[in-house]
Amino acid sequence: GLGNPGRKYSDTKHNFGFRVLDLFAEKRSLIFQAGKGDYLLAKKDNLVCIKPTSFMNNSGMPVLEVKQFFKVEPEDFLVIYDDIDLPLGTIRFRKEGGTGGHKGIESIIYQLRSESFNRLRIGIATDEEMRPSERYVLSPFAKHHKNEIELTIEKTCEGIDYYLSHDIKKTMNQFNEQTNRKGVNE
Repeated sequence: GLGNPGRKYSDTKHNFGFRVLDLFAEKRSLIFQAGKGDYLLAKKDNLVCIKPTSFMNNSGMPVLEVKQFFKVEPEDFLVIYDDIDLPLGTIRFRKEGGTGGHKGIESIIYQLRSESFNRLRIGIATDEEMRPSERYVLSPFAKHHKNEIELTIEKTCEGIDYYLSHDIKKTMNQFNEQTNRKGVNE
C-alpha cells in the first residue's frame, strides 16, 4: 500500500493505499511492525503487507528492499495506490503497465527495472478543483465524502481478498466492471 508517512499526511487522498491496507490488516488481525528496510510490515504465512516509510515519490526503494529480503519477483506484488484519473468509488485491478503519471509507481518501476507487477488503483477524483494535482492529492477529502470513502475502502478490501484466491484476470473481471460510484454501493 502506498502513502506518505506521518500524521500530517494521514488523512490525505494520497494515503488511500495506506488506509486500505490498514483496514485489510486489521480484519486479518495483522499488526504492522518495523521491517528490515524503509518499510513497515504485517505478515501471516505467505501474505506480507508492506507500507513504505519513505515518501510516496520514493516508494521504489522500500519495494526493492522487500523484493530482495523476501526473494520475490515483481509479479508477486500487488501495489495499492490512489489514482486521480479515476472517480472516487472506482477501483481497478491491472496487470503491469506504465506509470499513469503516478510518481510512486514511477519510482517502483525504476527501482525494480520492471513494469511487471500487479496494481490496484483507487479512484480519488471528485468534483473539487484537482489542479494543481500535487495540492489536490495532499489534501483531505471533503467531509461529505466520508461515507463514500468508507464504502470504497471496504470494497477495495473485498477485492484484495478475492485477488488472494484468484488470478489477476479473474479479479479484473470481477471488480473492474464497477466503474462508477453507484457500483460501489451495490
